[in-house]
Formats: sequence, structure tokens, C-alpha cells
Amino acid sequence: MKERRLAMDARDVLRTKRDGGELSPEEIDAFITGYSRGEIPDYVASALLMGIFQVGMAEGELAYWTRAMLNSGARLDLEGIEGPFVDKHSTGGVGDKVSLPLAPALAACGVRVPMVSGRGLGHTGGTLDKLESIEGFTTELALDDLRRVLESAGAVFGAQTADLVPADKKLYALRDATGLVESLPLIASSILSKKLAEGLDALVLDVKFGSGAFLGDAERGTELARAMLSIARSFELPTTVYQTSMEAPLGRAVGHALEIEETIACLNGGGPRDLRELVTTFGGELLAAVRRAPDRGAGAAAIAASLDDGSALTRFATIVELQGGDRRSVLEVDLPRAPHEHAFEAAGSGVLGFADCRAIGLAVCALGGGRRVPEDRIDPAVGIVWERTAGDPVRAGDLLARVHHRDGRGLDEALAHLASGVHFDASDRSPLVLKRLEA
Repeated sequence: MKERRLAMDARDVLRTKRDGGELSPEEIDAFITGYSRGEIPDYVASALLMGIFQVGMAEGELAYWTRAMLNSGARLDLEGIEGPFVDKHSTGGVGDKVSLPLAPALAACGVRVPMVSGRGLGHTGGTLDKLESIEGFTTELALDDLRRVLESAGAVFGAQTADLVPADKKLYALRDATGLVESLPLIASSILSKKLAEGLDALVLDVKFGSGAFLGDAERGTELARAMLSIARSFELPTTVYQTSMEAPLGRAVGHALEIEETIACLNGGGPRDLRELVTTFGGELLAAVRRAPDRGAGAAAIAASLDDGSALTRFATIVELQGGDRRSVLEVDLPRAPHEHAFEAAGSGVLGFADCRAIGLAVCALGGGRRVPEDRIDPAVGIVWERTAGDPVRAGDLLARVHHRDGRGLDEALAHLASGVHFDASDRSPLVLKRLEA
């Protein structure tokens, strides 16, 4: 009887959104609270989410929706910890490992990074999955443990806890089940509600565009960026959005342990140039935003210095140790390795380009290094390391990449994805950074 009454009450809310109207704060509070408590059934909630997907949300409505989600649970307790507190979030892409060297580099520069991250699904890898390729490393931390590591090491990598924005966790699962993940206002509120729960003083958002991105179209990315900046303004959180290219894999490694190895190279002052560029750019932005650097250029130089002098690597090893891993696995680069390797060679001559970067991520999934459904287990050792990158001249038969596999599992499928993902008549590449937007 209670469910029936709640469903009937929700009809007015559904009609409002169906007819293009704006939900009131009272309606939003009632919905978020009721759904979080299990008092509103999934079929009612999915109908409202479909309305939002189709009609969108007004600026003030979206801000209040985010506030209600934020208030659905606990926030990270930063009382007594000296800040400032900063973070970065990416919409995800193939080989996107920027968070991994960025957080310890920022910590080495004197700011704190309470990074609540996610797992991978489909063609993109997740920060938490990559870190868990380090033996013993745990990301399932209670709020007290997140605080402990953050206070000791200056940065922490954790999964969303059961009591941190629980409305987001439940709504995301429903969106995934009903094909509504790509709703821009729901994406924006999902991201910002978790970041606001971290108690930040500044935030950088990396919105990817291109064939390897979650949102491939740059214009849709700009729309998402503006929605997130609107929410950030309403909470007075200094936020900057960078739109960056995912037309080609970021860095050379795609695969969990392989990306950790590339992270360590970056933390040692080396690694691919595009990875280092984004780490120093985002880090410089954040240091300037909290006045730990006079401007973005000086901030970028400080981040670069932490990579080159070893302080960022030492900080990363400390984070690993505090989260249950062996610091020697980082300092000595002792990571899982796949037992077999296959050479992927150029089928033609010309200039290497990526016709479909998403196919590269799918190739890693085929090898066992990704999830097709959330229940899939990941093999952290498999993946791809590129010997050539976009814009390089190649000849037929040249080695393009080394495919790390286990007993041939998924190798044929992976090679088919790789073949469809590259071409040999590349024109000019997209710039790595398309634009910068700020609240």
C-alpha cells in the first residue's frame, strides 16, 4: 500500500518533467530521499530518469538535484587536516592514466588529494583497477581509512564508499540497467556530487573527445563541461575544465599493470610526452588555483620538478604502502607480466593514424584486461604497448605494438580490433588540448 501511495505521488513529478517543466526543490528532495531509502520503486525512478534524459534540466534545477544527491549520505571528514584540498576527474579514455602520477606529484608540492575514483567498464580502464594490479593494494577503504592515508601521505586513491553519496551509486546502477548513462545532466550531477563530498578547494575536470572517449563528439563534451561548471559555480567550487583528445591512446601502454609501469616512468621524470604534458598542465592549474603557485606556468614547473627529482615517486610509494601494497613493487617495478607477447605489425605503409581508438580499448578487453559486464574478472597483466604512435611514418611489416597475452586467450579477437583501429593515411592530428573553460 505504501509503495502504491508513493508511486501515485510520483506521478505529478513525472508529469512535470514529461511536459518539459522544472522540478521544485521539494520534489527533488522527496525523490532522492525516497529512492535512496528504497521507498520509491525502480520503475518509477526509471521513468523520471527517462524524462530527464529526454528533456534535460534547468541550471538551478540541476544544482539542487546535485545538492540532494550530496546530502543523501556522509562527506569526507577533513577536520583538523591542513589543506588545501584538490582533485581531478576524467571522463575516461584509452590509456588514460593521468590521475596516477598527478595525485602524488601534487602531494609532493604540498597540497592534498582525496581522490575518489571508479572502475572500468567496456573500452576504458578504471583508476582503481589499475592500482589493484599492484599486489596487496586495496582501494576499498572506509571513510576513516581514506582520512588516515590522506593525512599521512597527502593523497589517497579510494572507491566510493557505501555511505558517500549513496544516491549516486544507486541511480548510476539504474541508469546503466536502463540505457540512460549518457544523459548529460545526470553525468554532471554524478561526477560533481562525489567531488563535492570530498570537501575540495579546487577541481580540474578532463572531458575527453574523439573516438576513444565516452563522449566522442567535442560539442557534446562542451555541453557537459558547461553543465559541470554551472554546478560548481552554485557551490562556489573553483573549477576548470580541459577538453583533451582521445583520438589516439594516451601514452604508449594500454592495460592495467602496463599503465602502472608507465606511471612509474612518468614519476621518474620520463615516460611519454603526452602523459607528462597533461600531468604538468592539470597540476599547474590546481597549484595556481589554491595559490601554491603564482600562475599556471609556475605550477606546471613545480609539478615537473617533483617528477624529475624523485619526490613524486617517493610519495607514490608511500601511498602504495599505506594502502596495503609493497613499496618495492613500485621502486623496483615488480608488477604482473603476461607470459606471452605477440608482435602487431603494420599492414601498409604511410603515416600511422587511429581510425577508431575505441577499438584499442576493446582489444585489451578481448585479452581479458577489461570488463564487458561489471561481474567480469580482470587479468591485470595483459595489454598493449605501442612502439609507434600517431603521426609516425611506417612501412609495411614495421612493428607497431607488442601485445601482451596469456596463452593466446582472446588474441585473434584483439588483433582484429587492432587492425580495424589503425590506418596508414593519417592527416594532421587533433591538438592534445582543445580548449580550457573555467567557472
